[in-house]
Amino acid sequence: MNTDKLIAESIAKDYAPKKDSKIVALKKLDSRAKLPATIFTYTWGIVFALVFGAGMSLAMEVIGNSMAIGILVGILGLIGCGVNYPIYKKLLEKGKAKYAFEIVQLAREISEK
Repeated sequence: MNTDKLIAESIAKDYAPKKDSKIVALKKLDSRAKLPATIFTYTWGIVFALVFGAGMSLAMEVIGNSMAIGILVGILGLIGCGVNYPIYKKLLEKGKAKYAFEIVQLAREISEK
């Protein structure tokens, strides 16, 4: 077997123009449907986890002298973290509904082959 020929072909494959397959397009559509919900959820969760932590610090009087304000801020952080998942579900449903027709159509084309 000619190993030089195999190596040359594998290197040439890296530089050859690539055809987009339907599976790649389906994965891109799927991620496009899910990405906005994921980004929003992570951002929302991080912000309200920080709010909760600030409330805990205020309540324990690590920063400041107001326990009552700390408890209120902590409760606000807990509520924000608690509603994160339902908001995520709604945003995910919206994203899936937006791209559902294209995804289903492409999936049917792939499965019919």
